[in-house]
Amino acid sequence: MRRIALLTHPGAGRGRGARARSVVLPRLRDAGFDVVDLVGRDVDEARRLAGAAVADGVEALVACGGDGTVHLALQHVVPAGIPLGVVPAGTGNDLARELGLPTAPVAAADRIIAGPRRTLDVARVGDRYVATVVACGFDALVAERADAMTWPRGPLRYVAATAVELRSLAPRRYTLELDGRVRTVEGVLAAVGNTSSFGGGLRITEGAEPDDGLLDVVVVRSLDRRGLVRAFPHLYRGTHTTHPAYEHHRVRSATIAAADITAYADGEPLGSLPLTVTAVPAALTVIA
Repeated sequence: MRRIALLTHPGAGRGRGARARSVVLPRLRDAGFDVVDLVGRDVDEARRLAGAAVADGVEALVACGGDGTVHLALQHVVPAGIPLGVVPAGTGNDLARELGLPTAPVAAADRIIAGPRRTLDVARVGDRYVATVVACGFDALVAERADAMTWPRGPLRYVAATAVELRSLAPRRYTLELDGRVRTVEGVLAAVGNTSSFGGGLRITEGAEPDDGLLDVVVVRSLDRRGLVRAFPHLYRGTHTTHPAYEHHRVRSATIAAADITAYADGEPLGSLPLTVTAVPAALTVIA
């Protein structure tokens, strides 16, 4: 692997993407890589640049940014069958956290230079590929709120967004089709995980393994605001799984329907429910 592309979201992490690129790019070139430097001014330009580089035959695509940048890169590396590298420089960095990747740019570059590989599953929704979690309830509303906020920085943005959304917390009626079995449940939160966390370390689908060929579907049945506030710290530790309102299913395919919810995946808007999420085993090679 010698000719690779470095895709940078310069605004990721309030400028951490650009700062990481300034370290990673020369370090990769000093190590002998022919690096195609891709810096998109917006999502559309980044998508075009990544697509052109992959079509031109780069041997790997390195995403320098957050989970949104990883999500964009994923749409190109999975169909092309080339490896994905990750330089974590965003707000949540949940895929990097799942894989134990270093957050320091120099260490992240050195991991890419060393070149260890791991094969992962992905989730597919229509023609979109997802690396981490599809949020379909209160979690999606928090992601939408956090996406619109400019303060605070880092994972605390999700905490602040949660505090705002709690004011209008209300259960919804979900219809779930899990590997063909249909049920209806009242809940405040629903998520489909390929990995265990979203939102900067909220371990909502605790126990999810990104290479077991399955998706982990979590539903949190009706809770009032006080109950959700009490449960919230447990999400960071993954100790919420014993809560009586929590239910967990492992499936190959899940269809989730509810009114007035826009699903988010890898922290990016995905589309309105209902949506079908399907596991695609061993579809992604990551330099990790």
